[in-house]
Amino acid sequence: RPRLESPADVKELIPEFFYFPDFLENQNGFDLGCLQLTNEKVGDVVLPPWASSPEDFIQQHRQALESEYVSAHLHEWIDLIFGYKQRGPAAEEALNVFYYCTYEGAVDLDHVVDERERKALEGIISNFGQTPCQLLKEPHPARLSAEEAAQRLARLDTNSPSIFQHLDQLKAFFAEVISDGVPLVLALVPHRQSHSFTIQGSSDLLVTVSASGLLGFHSWLPYDRNINNYFSFSKDATIGNPKMQRQLSGPWVPDRGVDGQALAVAPDGKLLFSGGHWDGSLRVTALPRGKLLKQLHCHLDVVTCLALDTCGIYLISGSRDTTCMVWRLLQEGGFSVGLASKPVQVLYGHEAAVSCVAISTELDMAVSGSEDGIVIIHTVRRGQFVAALRPPGAMLPGPVSHLVLGSEGQIVVQSSAWERVGAQVTYSLHLYSVNGKLRASLPLVEQPTALAVTEDFVLLGTAQCALHILHLNKLLPAAPPLLMKVPIRSVAVTKECSHVLVGLEDGKLIVVGAGRPSEARSSQFARKLWRSSRRISQVSSGETEYNPGEAR
Repeated sequence: RPRLESPADVKELIPEFFYFPDFLENQNGFDLGCLQLTNEKVGDVVLPPWASSPEDFIQQHRQALESEYVSAHLHEWIDLIFGYKQRGPAAEEALNVFYYCTYEGAVDLDHVVDERERKALEGIISNFGQTPCQLLKEPHPARLSAEEAAQRLARLDTNSPSIFQHLDQLKAFFAEVISDGVPLVLALVPHRQSHSFTIQGSSDLLVTVSASGLLGFHSWLPYDRNINNYFSFSKDATIGNPKMQRQLSGPWVPDRGVDGQALAVAPDGKLLFSGGHWDGSLRVTALPRGKLLKQLHCHLDVVTCLALDTCGIYLISGSRDTTCMVWRLLQEGGFSVGLASKPVQVLYGHEAAVSCVAISTELDMAVSGSEDGIVIIHTVRRGQFVAALRPPGAMLPGPVSHLVLGSEGQIVVQSSAWERVGAQVTYSLHLYSVNGKLRASLPLVEQPTALAVTEDFVLLGTAQCALHILHLNKLLPAAPPLLMKVPIRSVAVTKECSHVLVGLEDGKLIVVGAGRPSEARSSQFARKLWRSSRRISQVSSGETEYNPGEAR
């Protein structure tokens, strides 16, 4: 309120107001004194009535900052700070005038001879701050509104709408048999594939791996308005030919086969990393040739899980030997060509086999879960222990089966537990902040089998044949469950967020999408980068809507 009423109050909203709820709480219990009028002890920041929690306060602040209203007035702020209203009559009219010493070039300290005057000016500048350089002499143009931008993109044949803006229109478009009768444990489109500017409309590579180790490399184009379902999928012709099939090298741990959690594909689609081998090795396979490039024997037992960061810089591996290792990817000419022979970090702290891992280079976070229900956070660069988390639940904790990291450091953990010996297992989903604070928990009535995360949503596949989509920051349902015919084994979101790829127990690949582009509402528009498209010569025969109610 003082900021709105007093012209002498020049406080600023620091960046933490838009991303960091922890600064609003006195978590360490410091003695901050008492209020003079009421003698009330000062502790956490008192939130306005419209905010139910620090997390809700920050989320609403960010939504306001990223709202269409702010976008529509962004050019006015640029005019005040960097533009024609920074100085001169326009600045005076806009009441945008500051102390003269704050402006660039107003005072030349090198020519001030008097030492006391010089120090006084330096103190004034330090106290009042500095006005940025004036970059523009004319009014800055307004940004396109969401509706105007949507209309422009609608005229292109390259815009694939995000399914998360049309959750009320979700449906399974078609099913394609990839590995008949063998579970499909991995199906994804690497998000940083290179395309030639001389070849318009280059398609992407869609990688699939079955539980038997069968590799598939399919062509994928997320948007083509000439096709009924507006995407193209060209199945790998070698999958159906036993003489041409490409297999991931084994042998594997007995009775387990290939586990999707022990697989990872480089962001550029050039390499596949695999664990789960009986000899405890971590293996590197070239894509799409399927040639084994390297075997690394640093873990003392079987590698149980792998995860890559979104940048393609580091890979993290977890093992039955209770350790995690962080590996650096080798690059040549901007492409992934291999893995360093030795890990850059070995992470300790678990007392049981590591069951799942996640890593973020940007946030310097390596997170791992183990069979005894413990989640541990380390730093990536120095390998330092940060925190150990035990998800809340029953008296007998079970394994942490799945673990994913959000873009802001949110940790989503899927755990299991028993109330007592011999009781039925219960499943739960938990959300932690970047600093390990529990923010939400969700009991699950179905057995989770796959977990994925996007910017604002969590995707959960279950053994009861359902795909659930939840809001990331609250773990509340964002859409009704989408039912499949058989249990789900893998879930992945395409890089444009245009589709969800679901691998099933019976070896089918399900493509989940939203309504046709013409049905997209401009109010739900999200700005996207341009990319080219081209009709693939061979289109999958499964261009019909997948109906879970049909007989198998």
